[in-house]
Amino acid sequence: MQKAWLYEEYGPKEVLQLGVIPLPTLQHNQLLVQVRAAALNPIDFKRRQRPIFPTEFPVVPGCDMAGIVVGKGGGVSKFEIGDEVYCNIQDFNGKLKQLGTLAEYVAVEESLVALKPTNLSFEEATSLPLAVQTAIEGFETGNFKERQSIFIVGGAGGVGTLVVQLAKHFYGASEVVATTSTPKVDFVKSLGADTVIDYTKQKYEEVPEKFDFLYDTIGDCKNSFVVAKDEAPIIDITWPPSHSRAVYSSLTVCGENLEKLRPYIESGKLKAVIDPNSPYPFTDVIEAFRYLETGRARGKVVISPFPSSILPSYVPCEDNIPPEIVVAQKTSVY
Repeated sequence: MQKAWLYEEYGPKEVLQLGVIPLPTLQHNQLLVQVRAAALNPIDFKRRQRPIFPTEFPVVPGCDMAGIVVGKGGGVSKFEIGDEVYCNIQDFNGKLKQLGTLAEYVAVEESLVALKPTNLSFEEATSLPLAVQTAIEGFETGNFKERQSIFIVGGAGGVGTLVVQLAKHFYGASEVVATTSTPKVDFVKSLGADTVIDYTKQKYEEVPEKFDFLYDTIGDCKNSFVVAKDEAPIIDITWPPSHSRAVYSSLTVCGENLEKLRPYIESGKLKAVIDPNSPYPFTDVIEAFRYLETGRARGKVVISPFPSSILPSYVPCEDNIPPEIVVAQKTSVY
């Protein structure tokens, strides 16, 4: 058995409860990972609040995690026991897993996993997968081209901080302009934005130039579209898009796109951004969601440390061949 946060009905953050659930059953090509840190995303509370995805209860929320491989199902070839890894475990093109990352151990397909960059802590690594995969998908959906100018709505959020950095250091934008509120202007500039617009002081209509690419991370296309050139792609990562020209950017989840970013992360060109209030300990998940749901986070809200129960020497596995398992030696901190 293992500790996990779960809910058994839709509702506000108060439906969450800390409970005990069975260890996951490893399937073919899956890893068992001891979670060392997890990150929260808006999709976690939106899924909890209403039935936007087919759901069976109970649900353990969470998409992002970083941790240590402690078990391998049959067919696993890329990873070894003891590897430090990170990933988004939820493939949004299929049925979402009931067992998310707010648990001591998770089972995840090895195709979704990447080795943790050596210069990142578990807390920093877990802040990246879903947000950076979302950010990349928007650039690919809009067919962004090198030397194009880009206007980013919401440059200080979990996705926006990465869109700014990717535009500057990965996709080769000629000009990066982003919006944020007054206290975060210098922060967004530090990420690589050439110009930062304080949306509390300047309206979209007052921006003097038009841009080759509009990337809206907060769903304000009904207003922000005015900064885009007539034929410019307009990307909206929220659903439904708020303007007829906007194209919704979905999500492709795989470990390969994380591996492509590894040189940029380890060289320091792409930085993980964790909200200053993080990390929240495992026992404070409800408070972490309360803060995330205010919409004021700067970067990602992270949960760490996790409890570390001793892993039994046998974990259920659907393969005929018993999985390779290592016994975790850390005792629980709770």
